[in-house]
Amino acid sequence: MTGMLDNKVVLVTGGGRGIGREMAMLMASHGAKVVVNDPGVSLDGKDETDGPAREVVRDIRAAGGEAVADFGSVADADAARAMVSLAVETFGRIDVVVNNAGILRDVIFHKMTDEDWNSVLQVHLYGSYNVSRAAAEHFRKQESGAFVHMTSTSGLVGNPGQANYSAAKMGIVGLSKSLALDMAKFNVRSNCISPFAWSRMVGSIPNTPDQEERLKGLRMLTPDKIAPVAVFLASDDAKDVNGQIFAVRGNEVFLMSQPRPLRSVHRSEGWTPETLRDHMLPTLKTSFIPLEMSRDVFSWTPV
Repeated sequence: MTGMLDNKVVLVTGGGRGIGREMAMLMASHGAKVVVNDPGVSLDGKDETDGPAREVVRDIRAAGGEAVADFGSVADADAARAMVSLAVETFGRIDVVVNNAGILRDVIFHKMTDEDWNSVLQVHLYGSYNVSRAAAEHFRKQESGAFVHMTSTSGLVGNPGQANYSAAKMGIVGLSKSLALDMAKFNVRSNCISPFAWSRMVGSIPNTPDQEERLKGLRMLTPDKIAPVAVFLASDDAKDVNGQIFAVRGNEVFLMSQPRPLRSVHRSEGWTPETLRDHMLPTLKTSFIPLEMSRDVFSWTPV
């Protein structure tokens, strides 16, 4: 049980299943002491059980590692502070936060309820803020630390029926970049992973018969493919990696773009609605980003 994370203390939210479980297990196998947070809720955020977190802790300990379970909800700021405190009280410090916890409430936008919207943002975006904010005080004082956040191509590119999830995941990108900028002077890093992996979250998304062939390839993208990137970003070997977004799809790793100017036009006398129509539109239209979905951009068979 030695490796890139020897003596690091890592908090993995949503660590009881899927990608979170694989990250927690691999972190431990590389020497980390792990707080496995998972309230054990169902996909929509209900039906709590402490089983998943306890099982991961048992597996880590059985392999010779150190771990402790936490069952709080990241959507609760007090619970987020408590899970960070648990890491410090149990292992003496906290070095890495992996913001992985998430739920889904997929529905086409004109049918989305306030509860659908609020619940997803509370877990994904507010949850990432709550845990990061609680850990930031410790990172600042010890002048070291790493955040690893989970974003999604649902936000980076787009997917139908996921306005709540997409908004939250794009919000996490902004949060990560702000953390990278604000805390770089304390030797604290913040990066995002956009994972492609077959999990209960992906499996819950309705698909038409013509999409089934594509899903065959997606089902081959197991969660364990994501974990090595998380371990690397958590390690001191990634000390020069900050404010970046990595998409991981099977054996492929992509550095994702971030918004930058593409083209520009100007008029010394300023603009009117008419000159925008006649000058700006035809000039810039050829550089418009197509209205694509994630599967349109990542259209080839995974490697």
